[in-house]
Amino acid sequence: MPSSPVLETRLESDPLGTLEVPADALYGIQTVRALHNFPISGLRPLEPFVVAQVWIKQAAARTHRATGRLDAQRATAIITAADEVLAGHHRDQFVVDPYQAGAGTSHNMNVNEVLANRANELLGAARGQYAPVHPNDHVNMAQSTNDTIPTNIRLAVLRQLPALLRAVQELSEALQDRGRAFDGIVKAGRTHLQDAMPIRLGQEFTAYAGTLERCRRRVAEAADYLNDLGIGGSAVGTGVTVEPQYPALMVQHLREISGIPTLRVGEDRIQLMQSMGDAAAFSGALRGLAIDLSKVASDLRLMVSGPRTGLDEISLPAVQPGSSIMPGKINPSIPEMVNQVCFQVIGCDTTVTMAAEHGQLELNVMMPVIAHNVLLSMQLLTNAMDVLTQKCITGIQANPAMCAYWVERSAALATALMPQIGYAAAAELSKRSVREGVLIRDLVKREAILPLDQVDRVLDLRRLTEIGVPEGHHGAVTGG
Repeated sequence: MPSSPVLETRLESDPLGTLEVPADALYGIQTVRALHNFPISGLRPLEPFVVAQVWIKQAAARTHRATGRLDAQRATAIITAADEVLAGHHRDQFVVDPYQAGAGTSHNMNVNEVLANRANELLGAARGQYAPVHPNDHVNMAQSTNDTIPTNIRLAVLRQLPALLRAVQELSEALQDRGRAFDGIVKAGRTHLQDAMPIRLGQEFTAYAGTLERCRRRVAEAADYLNDLGIGGSAVGTGVTVEPQYPALMVQHLREISGIPTLRVGEDRIQLMQSMGDAAAFSGALRGLAIDLSKVASDLRLMVSGPRTGLDEISLPAVQPGSSIMPGKINPSIPEMVNQVCFQVIGCDTTVTMAAEHGQLELNVMMPVIAHNVLLSMQLLTNAMDVLTQKCITGIQANPAMCAYWVERSAALATALMPQIGYAAAAELSKRSVREGVLIRDLVKREAILPLDQVDRVLDLRRLTEIGVPEGHHGAVTGG
């Protein structure tokens, strides 16, 4: 058998000893220890989690260059190395599993080592020497995992927020458009999955649009709290080893680097380190969005059921064959995918909830799993809503004939007769309609329950979808 190629390595040391590091790696010994310790999921850190940490390192180098705490040569090399990563280079060097040691120290050191090694290369030094730029002394200057990772979570979420809000808005607008297109189509309403009073198909879709717009506003409101940054808190939030001007300068540089103008200096850095409540509240808003989005997807699946043995009130664009054995079968594939995404997001929020509760005293060490689940939820929801809008909602067509068929057969139409004949008589009429298989309209005419010229006015289906009392009666007749 051919032998495996020999991997060239370099030796690096840390306070725990010496390890071999791949010779071509920009990361170093502490990252290698994390790879050995946490072979858990096979996943790499999500891209926003990498970018936000690099933003923080670059902002710190700019800040320390401005204050004179870090000489211009080292600072500029770190800034340039960070620019390379932000431009998309060296992304394969960020390798620590999302399920890692508490607080995110391994991820923080992965970033510190990559930037230090690349900065040293730019200054003519070899990888692994950590001179003149050291990952702890220079890249991590005046920082701790304990204030950078909470700041990272906030920055990473805010970076992804515009795409998420856009996706919600575009989905809401597409549903609103369908609502306008379907406004003239009256269909059977259903509550408890049983016959209920008529509703217009357009009203249903317009309501979906309004629901998602309310979700969008709640997500945006929850995200505003994430603008408060606790950077500068250092180890326990008190700011030890941090110069007084550092927090404000960091926020200024982070605004410039990230393009997020709403970032604010946190008023209480101890509080911002202790509590993951802001991230948990934002995750909760995502959960609310997932709940409502999943309900819309489930409704679409109900309305498209059939085409011969279900409701068949709408048709969805056919995106793929629905069965490997039943020819011609078309499934509601996109709504099914959306349901699954929403289930995952709800599960992610449960993880975030438990992790946020498990902070102790000055720090929540469960931040890596909080970051991963919140960012994953945002990514999944954004992509799912884009696909739902583009491949499903914009192409939905109504089936007016089936809508009319079902609404005329609704036993709930007897409700419209209550102002004329009272609840008890209307209930009996509804039961007779079901028992005899006769339409409410035909039964009323056959039994001369109302004058013929009044029946179609009372059972005007379009009028029954608006506020008002049929035939203008203001009080129900009792008895009878």
